[in-house]
Amino acid sequence: MNKSSLIIVGICVVAFFIQLALPIFEDTFLLVSSEVFARPWILITSMFLHGDFLHLFYNMLILSVFGIVLEKIIGTKKFLMVYFFGGLVSGIAVTLFYPAALGASGAIMAVMGTLAVLRPKMRSIFYGMPMAAAAVFLMIVDFFGLFAPSGVANSAHLGGMILGLAAGLYLKKQYGEKPQRKVKQIPEGSFSNWEDKWM
Repeated sequence: MNKSSLIIVGICVVAFFIQLALPIFEDTFLLVSSEVFARPWILITSMFLHGDFLHLFYNMLILSVFGIVLEKIIGTKKFLMVYFFGGLVSGIAVTLFYPAALGASGAIMAVMGTLAVLRPKMRSIFYGMPMAAAAVFLMIVDFFGLFAPSGVANSAHLGGMILGLAAGLYLKKQYGEKPQRKVKQIPEGSFSNWEDKWM
């Protein structure tokens, strides 16, 4: 079964409750830009941490919806590669703009970017926009967010999305939507006319 995204959701939920119980847990695994070279694993561990309940809820909701779909299309192994490489790239993008960050949104953006290429017409949960349009909209929002600090790691979102788009282009030949063949309709009565003329 394709349930890796749900397992990730479970891990993030457990990690969140540990954060609440043990503040040192967050301090230990948080992505701190100045400490990446000394502790490179925090690029990954920070993906399982969240700032508050709403941060966790929305990230896990989006991951549950899009993660299940993408994993079904490309399989578990490739899904996990997209997710974790997306998170890794988004973490590196964080270090260029912010002193610290946490959350799974960069990895989730990678999932969305891949889907935007493989299933561009699929309806998203963002105002019902097609996935391709939603990806463009989110990238525009995050680009301008780089210049208007709001407490959101916009560079992480952009990094994850770009990785996802690249992964989608790489996988498109194998997993992209196949063009549907059009069936030519025979006008009603044309066959009977042919019978009358030639038989």
